[in-house]
Amino acid sequence: MPGRAPWFERKFSFDFPVGIYPDIIERLRGTPAQAEELVRGLSAEVLTRRHGDAWSIQENIGHLTNLEVLMAGRIEDFLVGLPVLRAADVTNRMTHEAGHNRRTIGEVLAEFRRTRAETVQRLEGLADADFGRVSRHPRLDTPMRLVDSMYFHASHDDYHMARVSELKREFGV
Repeated sequence: MPGRAPWFERKFSFDFPVGIYPDIIERLRGTPAQAEELVRGLSAEVLTRRHGDAWSIQENIGHLTNLEVLMAGRIEDFLVGLPVLRAADVTNRMTHEAGHNRRTIGEVLAEFRRTRAETVQRLEGLADADFGRVSRHPRLDTPMRLVDSMYFHASHDDYHMARVSELKREFGV
């Protein structure tokens, strides 16, 4: 898509109030349903088709599941007061090795829904003050509140949901 910046080139501004955290929780909660809607009625051939070396639709969704482990860890990093958040594996080894295309879309979606529900449940159990806790993001090299990390995570979801829509258009569905 023309003008679409790659994920690692994107810049973020975290200048919103901490009090919007319930809105971001709802964004996070809604992504599995959005993924389910985007893939409804697509054949396994379309879901697992790659465009060059890029991930398939199914792999994009599976990738979001893989990153729930990172998000869970980062929530704990904030809560224990680590000065720097754990780093993401920028090679995405887990996604490359997961074999998402060898599973059914139902399995991939169910796992995403389950892992995301765990993240949302964890966030909903926190105190208001926890969302303002600050640590440094290792790649962005900037201070980040927990609410900012949630926003960043939800934006990453949006990036991959947009990619799923792009692939559907490229494949003519």
